[in-house]
Amino acid sequence: MKLTTRPSPLVPTPKHKATFTCCTLTQLPIVNPNQMTFTHNLPNWQQLLNPVDISSLALTPITPITTTTTTSTTTATATAAAKQPIRKNWMEYQGFTNWEGLLDPLDANLRGEIIRYGQFVDVAYKAFDFDPDSNSYATCKYSKASLFENSGLPGTGYRITKNLRATSGIQLPSWIEKAPSWVATQSSWIGYVAVCQDKEEIARLGRRDVVIAYRGTATCLEWLENLRATLTQLPSVLNNSGLDNCEPMVESGFLSLYTSGTDSIPSLQQMVRQEIARLLQYYGDEPLSITFTGHSLGAALATLAACDIKTTFNPSPLVTVMSFAGPRVGNSSFRRNLDKKGAKVLRIVNSDDVITKIPGFVIDDNERRHKACDGGFRKAVEFQNWIQKKVEDTQLSYAEVGKELRLSSKDSPYLMGTNVSTCHELSTYLHLVDNFQSSKCPFKATAKRLFSKKH
Repeated sequence: MKLTTRPSPLVPTPKHKATFTCCTLTQLPIVNPNQMTFTHNLPNWQQLLNPVDISSLALTPITPITTTTTTSTTTATATAAAKQPIRKNWMEYQGFTNWEGLLDPLDANLRGEIIRYGQFVDVAYKAFDFDPDSNSYATCKYSKASLFENSGLPGTGYRITKNLRATSGIQLPSWIEKAPSWVATQSSWIGYVAVCQDKEEIARLGRRDVVIAYRGTATCLEWLENLRATLTQLPSVLNNSGLDNCEPMVESGFLSLYTSGTDSIPSLQQMVRQEIARLLQYYGDEPLSITFTGHSLGAALATLAACDIKTTFNPSPLVTVMSFAGPRVGNSSFRRNLDKKGAKVLRIVNSDDVITKIPGFVIDDNERRHKACDGGFRKAVEFQNWIQKKVEDTQLSYAEVGKELRLSSKDSPYLMGTNVSTCHELSTYLHLVDNFQSSKCPFKATAKRLFSKKH
């Protein structure tokens, strides 16, 4: 649920100011999916769609996260951390033990891996054509062979094997043909599949890694899909939970973008399944991991895709989601379904980012509420169950999934007073991850001292 940042260093300095444009979305109104129509009467959040210039923002100058488009080497300390061998414990870093003991304090190798996957998402933004006047609007600007290098991330050791598209299932009225073509862009490039091919990188990782990276919201119809905040039941092909009477349900718009297709364009679901099936057949005898990563809308799609892959392929390799600034995706039954299938989700959350707090409501569904109890406590539990039922009836009862790495813009001395849009930026998330230490010491003590020396 985000537009883009122009390719530029994430850390502006007095001699080189980087220009960013970004947008975000406030609390989503409740919209009936069956009554979705395009209208020019935009709601109050229209102003947040306008680019916000944050060129004056001073991010930490000591740990730049990405490279510029004019250099082939990175100066990121996080990249150096990411290059440490993790082959002996790679499954722990991929969440096999739910990142137990690795998040607080944040393990240095895990920090490097999180940022490395964040950079794959950044590439999905930089390679996307955001210009509505361009003939190639909503497509990938580069070939698969040159995408990483042209997006400022050479030397990954990965090769892109497939481009991915997402298609909106919203039916537009006939008069929309009179609007500019970008308004009705139904299908757009949303990311890619890449496979680790470099022998040294495979040795460092301890396995061959498949990464599927998704960008956030970019097109008009993707924004409209984001507004479809009510829950809808998962199709049977995505749900074999057998858990309880409460069916797994997910946000209507996210499911639409994942499962919709046209006569000429397969759905994102079909493209991901076909490519994963091909790669499993080709590399099935090797140690293999599948890592979905995305920002905002891309994080939601990554979570849905991970659930789908664990349902479709049995047995399947370890499937991990690195989720940046992701909104809520489904209800508590969906969460239990995801846990049962073994998909591992690490949600990187900025406490000051409103997108991570929507859509819907979260009501505690702890099992203790369903156990017998006596006295006044029983009445309190019954009342809480009643509230839970009322919220579920609104189809807006969501649940958080996976493990959480909670950060805060307020902990950074360079992000104080930043606006809502800045808090949602991928660059902000990478900045916070790169400097986070622990809940007791949330920011690197050396960052401020070194920053002062430079200014």
